[in-house]
Amino acid sequence: MSLSPTAVPPAPLEDEPCNAMLESAETLTLLARRRSTKVVHFTTPGPTPEQADVLLRLAARAPDHGKLGPWRFVVIEGEGRARAGEALAGVSADAQSAAIARETFMRAPFCVMVVSTAAPHAKIPEWEQCLSAGAVCQNLLIAAHAMGFGGCWLTGWACYDARARTALGLADHERIAGFIHLGAPTEIPTERVRADWRQRMTRF
Repeated sequence: MSLSPTAVPPAPLEDEPCNAMLESAETLTLLARRRSTKVVHFTTPGPTPEQADVLLRLAARAPDHGKLGPWRFVVIEGEGRARAGEALAGVSADAQSAAIARETFMRAPFCVMVVSTAAPHAKIPEWEQCLSAGAVCQNLLIAAHAMGFGGCWLTGWACYDARARTALGLADHERIAGFIHLGAPTEIPTERVRADWRQRMTRF
């Protein structure tokens, strides 16, 4: 059962005290057990419009040097899934690729295309702007899991193909940080091999 949007506290007002140090065993458990759902294992329901609004609001609370908001969201749901798939099919290399492209967004009931709008800036490096878009993707996944949905962050050829980006409505300087597919899992995912953080940690 997914959480109601009314269960999520409202955003604080500008300049309102905002202490992020909130002890939460549930949050630590979620992070310790977070696991993506395979995109072939999604079914309805996806987030309602009200739930989607909350998820995007929470996703946007990502680190953002300079308060640029160097990202935007494109929601792909309902009949929009077929339209987006057809747009990709139109720039696919061959008939087989086009057929696969048409199914890209049909595998889950709801998808958010997170677009990085990083651009040259006098003070904020573009790399930091790109990192902010990545943080938005992770926030969205965590929020979706906490709300009771399965989630999967995918990229794929469309993220790296200029014609595909144009077909999906991106400007020349924009890039796709990821497609975040959401829905109800038909199977509970099992744990996979994880990179050993101990082997990737040093100290000065």
